This record gives sequence, structure tokens and C-alpha cells, in this order.
Amino acid sequence: MVIRTEGLSFSFGSQQVVKALSLQVPEGSIYGFLGPNGAGKTTTIKMLLNLLQTDEGSIFVFEKELQTNRVAILSQIGSLIEQPAIYAHMSGRENLVNRAMLLGVKDERVDEMLALVKLSNAAGKKAGQYSLGMKQRLGIALALLSDPKLLILDEPTNGLDPNGIIEIRELLVRLTRDHNKTVFISSHLLAEIERMATHVGIINNGELLFQGSVKDLEAISQPQVYIETDNTVDAANLLKRNNYEVVDINHENLIVPFTSKKQMGELNALLNQNGITVFAINKQHKDLENLFLAITKSN
Repeated sequence: MVIRTEGLSFSFGSQQVVKALSLQVPEGSIYGFLGPNGAGKTTTIKMLLNLLQTDEGSIFVFEKELQTNRVAILSQIGSLIEQPAIYAHMSGRENLVNRAMLLGVKDERVDEMLALVKLSNAAGKKAGQYSLGMKQRLGIALALLSDPKLLILDEPTNGLDPNGIIEIRELLVRLTRDHNKTVFISSHLLAEIERMATHVGIINNGELLFQGSVKDLEAISQPQVYIETDNTVDAANLLKRNNYEVVDINHENLIVPFTSKKQMGELNALLNQNGITVFAINKQHKDLENLFLAITKSN
């Protein structure tokens, strides 16, 4: 385990915001740390980076205890918390060169990082003129300059447009697949984490509700097929006669458990062939609130 915590707790005054957290982050994984705003994600990350001192419990990174090996461990971690620390009046390249000098990293590493995060063509542009997605990618390049084994990112897609989100997602997948990094990423977006993560931890009110692989999560959070038709009762009866499970129905729509894209095509064809007009059919994920309910019930 690249990160392992045991009974990790933290309080601000009388308010306990992290409660006996036991994380397990495997090497080479993209670990999605998922929870609503205020769940304790950023506080946990700050403890992992030794920016906050734990009240109780212990933290092991690279199988070494953090407090007694702080310098050795932190030198192998790159991080991006909330907003990247960028000098707006400097170009993207100048930001990286400046950080490289502080870290004692060779200059050629700057060009490697610009290429990795696909900012080579914008390297001479002032960072203050970058889009949000470009700023986030520059922040990740800064975090990667020292070639760390572990990358810790706090809500890196927050406020990004769809293109920016896709850019960050593709970059993180590339880092684990091609560059042997482990990525620990916090988010409040369930669908986004499901698209890129290999492992997931779900926190709410400071408590870890779920931890496991994405396949384990899918067993709880099975996607659903949402269908709008001109007659939901007839549609539901037709589907049931053809051995499809209907998990919910109302006047406007019905819901069937999702199994594959092929299944969605078969559902659409079956309804149309029997004279039922399909206004909409799409795959939907449970939102966080419903996922929390499902996890609580399963426990």
C-alpha cells in the first residue's frame, strides 16, 4: 500500500471532522476519495501531507511512518490542493523553471513536463491568461517536476468545463499507465471518479462508508437505464413479459438495471417494434445521496 492509515482522526475545536479513518491505497492505482463538500476530504489530505497534525491514529506512506520519516516521504509526493500556486505574470515555462531551480531539478525536466501535460504550445504564454483547465494542468506539471512516486490532488476538476475535465482525466490515466505513478484524487463528482479510478473510498461526515475497487462499487452502485415513453404502464408490462426487470415506474418514465449498451439497443428496439414511442433512453448513475443510502442499507 502506498498510503495506509489506521484510526486517523482530527478535530477543529470540539468538532470532529475526521473519524477513525483507515485508508488503503494500492501502488499504481488511481484512488478516488469521494464525498460531498464538507465531508473531511481536504482535512484528510492535509494530514497525509503533514500540513495538519493528527489527533489520533497513524499514517504510513510507502510503508514508512510519516512523522518519523517526514522529509524522505514528502520528497516523493507531488500535490495540488485547491488552487495551483502559479505566478500569473510569468509564462508557463517560467513557472516551471522557477520551481525547478528551487527543487534542484535539471532544466530538461521542464520541457518533459510541458509535453506531458500538453502545454508545449502555450509554454510562452502568461499563466494568468491560461484557461482553468490549462492552469490545473500546469499545477499538475509543477507537482510532477521532482518525479514523485505519489500524486495527491484535491478536487482538480473543480470549476472546469467538460473539455478541461476530460483533459485532466486523460492525463491522470496516462500517469498511472505509462509513468508508474500512484494518484490519490479527491472529488465530490461520483460519475467522474467512476470514469478514471481503479479504487474508491467514500467518506461522509468524516467517516469512511466504503472502500474497495471500482468493480466492488459497481456492485452497490449499479447504473440504470432511464426510459421515457408515451405509455409507461404498457412499456413496463412488455419488458416484464420479455424477462426484463423494472425497478421503478411512474407516469413519465421507468427504470431498468443497466447491463450493457447492447441491452439498451435491444430495449429501444423492443419498445418501438411493439408500437410504444420512446422519447428518451439513457444510462444513469446514482447520485451521491442515493449511493450513500445504498451503502448504508448494504452495511
